[in-house]
Amino acid sequence: MLVFAYEKHDDDTKATGRLDIQHVVFVEANRTADYQTTTGIADILGRDGNKDDLVAFMADRMLPVDEIEAANIADEIIRSPPAIGYLTISNALQWRLQYRRAIDQANTVAGLSRLT
Repeated sequence: MLVFAYEKHDDDTKATGRLDIQHVVFVEANRTADYQTTTGIADILGRDGNKDDLVAFMADRMLPVDEIEAANIADEIIRSPPAIGYLTISNALQWRLQYRRAIDQANTVAGLSRLT
């Protein structure tokens, strides 16, 4: 994923806008997950957590899955733990992404590269 962070300047008299690109960061696919969720999963697994712990964690995070699917996801997590993600995902009525952590960590974490 490419993240473009910019400052927008509107000129109402000319009916134009200008984007000043502040940051361009490439986030590899395995780093596009939510930071808090993936660090929580890593913490659970690091303390010998099991499937029930993971299902409870998903319920606490209010992920939009039913109990059966949460159990399936927990099995997959145990088989193949996710890498730590560097996005912030707001689980509101509409999902929103925030990129500050990815911008701040670019070129210091594998999978996050600053292009400008």
